Amino acid sequence: MSLTPTPQGFSTPAVYGPEREDFPPNVNPLSGLEVEDPNLFDTPAVALSISHFPVAARPQAGLSFAPWVFEFYITEGATRFLAIFYGAFPQPEFPIPGDCAPRREPFTQTSFMLGNRVWLDENQNGIQEDYEKGVGGVCVNLLDENGNALQQTTTDSNGYYGFNVEPAKYIAEFKIPAWLKFTKKNIGDEDKDSDADSDSGRAEADFKSTLLYLDAGLIPSGEANPPFNESAQPPPAEVGPIRSGRLLYIDIHEMFLNSCFIFASASPEILPMLPQCYLVPHDEASGGAMLTIEKMISLAEENRESNSDEFNYASNAFSETPPPGGLPANIIKSYAARLNQAAWVYDPLSASYWRYVDDTTPENEGKLHAEIDRLTGRQLQFENIVVLFVEQEVFEYQQIPIRTLLDWNLEPGGGGFAVLFRDGMKHDIRWSMKAREYEKETGLPRPIYFVDADGNPAPLKPGKTWFFVATPYSYVTNQGDGSWVIRYVAPEGAK
Repeated sequence: MSLTPTPQGFSTPAVYGPEREDFPPNVNPLSGLEVEDPNLFDTPAVALSISHFPVAARPQAGLSFAPWVFEFYITEGATRFLAIFYGAFPQPEFPIPGDCAPRREPFTQTSFMLGNRVWLDENQNGIQEDYEKGVGGVCVNLLDENGNALQQTTTDSNGYYGFNVEPAKYIAEFKIPAWLKFTKKNIGDEDKDSDADSDSGRAEADFKSTLLYLDAGLIPSGEANPPFNESAQPPPAEVGPIRSGRLLYIDIHEMFLNSCFIFASASPEILPMLPQCYLVPHDEASGGAMLTIEKMISLAEENRESNSDEFNYASNAFSETPPPGGLPANIIKSYAARLNQAAWVYDPLSASYWRYVDDTTPENEGKLHAEIDRLTGRQLQFENIVVLFVEQEVFEYQQIPIRTLLDWNLEPGGGGFAVLFRDGMKHDIRWSMKAREYEKETGLPRPIYFVDADGNPAPLKPGKTWFFVATPYSYVTNQGDGSWVIRYVAPEGAK
């Protein structure tokens, strides 16, 4: 039976969590987003220790597939990542290209916005699922109601486009390659379907205020072949680079019951203490060893078969509606060391933060560039940036301080201050590892969760979350005009 286009309203804003029964069966409790294969929820999380130093490790492969990433200080000015994969595995990708160069900078809003996304409708149902990919480099023309050209732009690497406009009637015209065509129009809710006419490639908008639901879904046309470049090579099907384990992994492993932690050995003083699912060979010259995705999946499946105990990763609330209050936060700079600086720049079209990093050279100190995922070539962006203020101290082995090893206190029963950046705003919240009814009834742990000043759930935005693990004496400073700086202060005695 074919679907007939009907007038569309808007979908109800998503509100999920914090309990497992509050999530639909196909929604990831770590992201609040739909997944393509909910059966993967039966496979415990996989955690990868991913290098950020030396600079040869960058760009990393696979971070865009992790619903949670922890960034933490490992002394000597360096940070490391622990990426938590759950509900989906990374996949290498040749992004579907349009005929134009993708937009390489976040959108700057100066007026009302009109736009949103061009995406590949993989299942050809006319509906934009959370897991379907955007199409970069699509030319989009803005016309007035009589068809006269006003502006032109292109989609970014994740498929988003936009215009600054004043209230009026407009037409968005999508110019797509011959080997693609438009999917069904107006099949579902206005914010979830495609609006482009299949013949003209145009979508009309009677624009009165910001409108970010003018989308175009694309499918193969069957009349032409995509361009073929003999010299282009697909990215290797591997993730990483993988580096050594740290003491923080003990606490995070406790949060993610039955999870599989993968790293490249560790200091002999702490290696016996760490949760070990698999140790990859150590490769320092290239920033760490790569792990094939095939091996990652195999390890995850073996771990699932050997761990039949119940686990539950639902601990946080998610809401598309931003919490009240907060302060503007369009740029978040993080300063771990003079040659370890990064930033997150808010993009109002995707309602996410684009990641920027430095190149660690003294001559380019403080100069940042947009970062991609090596596995896909797409811009790395996260919907939530959370600063965790956590007690840290130099680790002592046989009563001798080891200045290059830190210990963290993220243990059950703990809690502390945190800062949440989402939707271009900064909110003061708290993190907690205190037992709730589920933990008290089952005796089983769950991941870290967040509450507001009154103890109510502090909802994350549906999407991915990047955690920066700071010390309690680190600080987050308002620089004015929506700019913030996270300055890490190392614990006493750290190298």
